[in-house]
Amino acid sequence: MGMTMTQKILAKHAGLDKVEPGQLIEARLDLVLGNDITAPVAITEFEKAGFTQVFDRDKIAIVLDHSTPCKDIKSAGLCKQAREFARKHQITNFFDVGEMGVEHALLPEKGLCAPGEVIIGADSHTCTYGALGAFSTGVGSTDMAAGMATGLGWFRVPDAIKVTLRGKLQPHVSGKDVILHLIGKIGVDGALYQSLEFAGEGVASLTMDDRFTIANMAIEAGGKNGIFPVDEKTMEYINGRVNRPCEAFQADGDAPYASEVVIDLDQLEPTVAMPHLPENTKVVSEVEGLEIDQVVIGSCTNGRIQDLRIAAQILKGKKVAPGVRCVVIPATQEIMLQAMREGLVEIFIEAGAAVSTPTCGPCLGGHMGVMAAGERAISTTNRNFVGRMGHVTSEVILASPAVAAASAIAGHVADPRKI
Repeated sequence: MGMTMTQKILAKHAGLDKVEPGQLIEARLDLVLGNDITAPVAITEFEKAGFTQVFDRDKIAIVLDHSTPCKDIKSAGLCKQAREFARKHQITNFFDVGEMGVEHALLPEKGLCAPGEVIIGADSHTCTYGALGAFSTGVGSTDMAAGMATGLGWFRVPDAIKVTLRGKLQPHVSGKDVILHLIGKIGVDGALYQSLEFAGEGVASLTMDDRFTIANMAIEAGGKNGIFPVDEKTMEYINGRVNRPCEAFQADGDAPYASEVVIDLDQLEPTVAMPHLPENTKVVSEVEGLEIDQVVIGSCTNGRIQDLRIAAQILKGKKVAPGVRCVVIPATQEIMLQAMREGLVEIFIEAGAAVSTPTCGPCLGGHMGVMAAGERAISTTNRNFVGRMGHVTSEVILASPAVAAASAIAGHVADPRKI
């Protein structure tokens, strides 16, 4: 019996010829990630355990992105703790205000993630880097502390679900619609502690930004990780970014899969996830006309340049509907600059949107768009749990940048194909 991509990567990093689902292993880590909320907890545990040095200052990344620029005294204290630790241990990849971005967009952009690597992060959406053919997964802050000290992580080798993609996406349909459709199909625990391994000829038609979006939300189906095969688009993306050797792995023809899901990209329609679970999906035509108070375009899921281009194309020459607040958040400084050079920021502002410095902000109800009681947002973020973006009676509808932008103009949930 062969191995999946994930199993091959884990076997290599554990120094083993072969691993099997359910097997417990200790694997070498290529990168350990934390942010301004999770890193301080890890730092406290690191110091409590008596560790005095990190395993490799070049293989730790700390990104201050969730509540920065700091929104209050508590967040300022957490950021100060992270800054002092990074200074003390000379952490190479420390990203603060003015340099930072939303971590899961920033790290691939900076070349810190590559095919075949094992990456852990004290943030559940660390699974994003599977878009590059890496094994990446979220862990707790204590695991981050141990990883920073030892460069090792313990894993139970996951079973895998094969997600076969056929055809190609139609206009106004993107990677966000693919992953929402998949979660709606299998449920928020449909891939619990399993690897979502994407395959099929449809993969080639997806942009890297589509793949980042899909891998990012693997956790919303309960997945341990999501991973894509490495192809020409992957190598083109890392060329000039990654300056170290890396190894691409392919699943064996007889790799063991617990199940297979087939998605026909040709047939997909713009899709949304209604409150209060990502699995509560509807095609947009089913909920068209539902009134909204706020639109958020950004986050580690959909704050990349392709996302902003899609939104700007729809918003150009139009106005955000009266009574609707539209917040656009480029995911990194580089994306912000590119959006400025292309005139996208001008389009957003002229349409009546607010454009923010990179931050996670409203995604977790932090700042830059917290909602009051009874308000409803349509957002390109990744979670719509009760109280996720503010008051417990507020609601979040998850959508693609195209649906979000169309809805901002219409003042209600809208189909971008009709705008």
